[in-house]
Amino acid sequence: MRADYAVFRVITTRWMDNDVYGHMNNVVHYSLFDTAVNGWLIENGLLDPTSSETIGLVVETGCRYHAEMAFPDTVHAGIKVTRLGTSSVRYEVGLFRNDEETAAAEGFFVHVYVDAKTRRPAPLDATCREALERLQV
Repeated sequence: MRADYAVFRVITTRWMDNDVYGHMNNVVHYSLFDTAVNGWLIENGLLDPTSSETIGLVVETGCRYHAEMAFPDTVHAGIKVTRLGTSSVRYEVGLFRNDEETAAAEGFFVHVYVDAKTRRPAPLDATCREALERLQV
């Protein structure tokens, strides 16, 4: 349900998102998860892909599919944080087709934040932690 998520980002589908069966190919769902979360991080000043000292690397991911989506649907991606560790975050993302109240797909991924140069785990700074706490439901 939409009420289960802290924030939403609207993402338009593209013609190329459909597969030969006429619906969105499963690989697109994972791209939408990345787009939603990283877009939120960038908009909130928590990530600059070209200059951030720390970055989140995906170490685990999964998805459950409940209903089909296809171009030209509009996807409303709900985001929440369900676990906030020292250097890791578990994001859950619900993909809602148009104005539907139940998710067409629900997925998750875990970011481990690392130093951008050494790729060694780095603790979340206070600003990032505070912003991510707002996504906890």
